[in-house]
Amino acid sequence: MKKRTSILMSILLIFTMLLMVGCSDNSEVISGEEGNNEFQANIVFDGSSTLAPVVSNIGNMFIEEYQTWDKVDAAFPAEEINIFVSSGGSGAGIRSVIEGTSDFGMAAREASQEEKDQIEAYQDFLIGIDALTIAVNPQNPIHQIKESISTEEIRKIFSGEYKYWNEVDERLPEEEIVVVIRDIGGGAHKVFQQNVMGDMDVKADAIQSPSMGALVTRIIENKNTIGYASYGGVNSNEGKLIALKVDGIEATAENIINGSYKISRPLIMVKKGELTPQEEALIDYFFSDAATNIVEELGFVPVK
Repeated sequence: MKKRTSILMSILLIFTMLLMVGCSDNSEVISGEEGNNEFQANIVFDGSSTLAPVVSNIGNMFIEEYQTWDKVDAAFPAEEINIFVSSGGSGAGIRSVIEGTSDFGMAAREASQEEKDQIEAYQDFLIGIDALTIAVNPQNPIHQIKESISTEEIRKIFSGEYKYWNEVDERLPEEEIVVVIRDIGGGAHKVFQQNVMGDMDVKADAIQSPSMGALVTRIIENKNTIGYASYGGVNSNEGKLIALKVDGIEATAENIINGSYKISRPLIMVKKGELTPQEEALIDYFFSDAATNIVEELGFVPVK
């Protein structure tokens, strides 16, 4: 009897440890239980804070529709579907695939060649397109005076050459410009640096935000703030911030797709090696009409 009790306690301890590993502080556990060694009931995503809400929403919808894997495919066991989504930036997402700590890395930028070289049998899946808008607070009169801003003006603002708004345009007040950017590990930083700043550096005292949501909040809270807000973030906060045209081109779905709006970026999921059958079923779902609608509802440009 004691031996049996000891075995049961050991099993419970192992199960508890597995739950603790799966449910880290920065992860959202959408649903389900741990899978067994023969079938991977859990699918783990890590990376871009821009892409995380898209994956979470589609993952929730997938789970609500099927509940267990056998309802996805009769060949699968009756294991509860379990999807983990963590957001730590595009760089962290790609690194998680390199290190084998996630099944998919979410990235709001292209993977570099160096990153691809570290991922055996690299592949990625494009599920949408985003753009970085040059956004300001609605109380900032710049959008009434200048509905478009040039690339050169953006460089001077973000590099710190322009320190006050009246240096951008003399009709603007002599108030300090507050520049907000994503943190260095975010995909937005690399996209903005490559497509706008070039060999110029963003000023050292720019406010770094840990997520795109935090960046958008900064702009909403301070009328003197300017930042490169996600196209999806602007769409989901209509009226709370204003996106300026860049070199006369507005950030619209059409302009993003045809490439005329130049500060755009892909929303991809990075994978090492071949998909398992259950991963393939989930990826197929990401390209369903229902999932595409979610991409669009969250303010991004869907891709099928």
